Amino acid sequence: MEEIELLRLFRRKGKTEASASRTGALWSRSIGALFRRTALDDDFWDELEESLIVADVGASTTMELLDAVRDRAAELGAKDPSDVRGILRDEMTTRLQTSVEGAGLADGPDTVVLIVGVNGAGKTTTIAKLAYTAKANGQKVILAAADTFRAGAIEQLQTWGARVGVDVIAHQAGGDPGAVAFDAMEAGRARGANLVIIDTAGRLHTKTNLMDELKKIRGIVARQAGDFDQRVLLVIDGTTGQNGLLQARAFTEAVQCDGVILTKLDGTARGGIVLAIAGELGLPVLFVGTGESLDDLAAFDPDEFVDALLPEFSSEGSGENSG
Repeated sequence: MEEIELLRLFRRKGKTEASASRTGALWSRSIGALFRRTALDDDFWDELEESLIVADVGASTTMELLDAVRDRAAELGAKDPSDVRGILRDEMTTRLQTSVEGAGLADGPDTVVLIVGVNGAGKTTTIAKLAYTAKANGQKVILAAADTFRAGAIEQLQTWGARVGVDVIAHQAGGDPGAVAFDAMEAGRARGANLVIIDTAGRLHTKTNLMDELKKIRGIVARQAGDFDQRVLLVIDGTTGQNGLLQARAFTEAVQCDGVILTKLDGTARGGIVLAIAGELGLPVLFVGTGESLDDLAAFDPDEFVDALLPEFSSEGSGENSG
């Protein structure tokens, strides 16, 4: 079977930049304006710090980023704020590229992906988008409705499966999600699937119960995977900012996530969350939701993202589009 390269399937030039347009507009107005100042003084650094935090980069990541930028600015003998712009771009790009390059999503011919995240983050729609693109590229896809607790979750996934044209393994509502995962892996092997995508619950009556359930499902997948490459991808709603980051930390600690799918990036002006995810969760953002259609999911491109936030050559005030 042809090797699955999930990132390759979703590489679409310009999609990341387009989805980050609202974030770019905010950075152009606030952070970008700082680089037009004449003095590289304490006020400049203080305002840059505040602007990054407001843009959802997060306090910890902001401090680490600024420490690196200030050190490089001193080494290079930067004289004014405009000199800092390129240094900040380089630091942002390097951090995001390093995180994506370490993802390793093309290790094996067949892949099982466990999708986790809080309810409302867009897990089910994201699964449909993953399945749609993989199927369009000739992959045999099977979905597993292992969110047996949320009312309507099974039917929702089955509806998407029918629309995309892929099989959905499901049990009754309230059933054992581990059993669904087990049957999905069995079906994947029996039907020659290249890609098995497992939906999971985002909320049970206590967080401990949820994480225990996810650990159980992951254990079952690990035992049944065989030759399938295993990946756990965390779906985060880009509009939730730091609150989403706090929620996501529990998932990363419980099931050792391999990367993040960031939904609704096109709906937020505070997309610094991308840097916070890489810095504070230690995870790469691998895919971004770019709209509502089935093909509106793209592999995250660090260069395009940084270009959207801080264009290489500032055009503020020149009449060009800087966002």
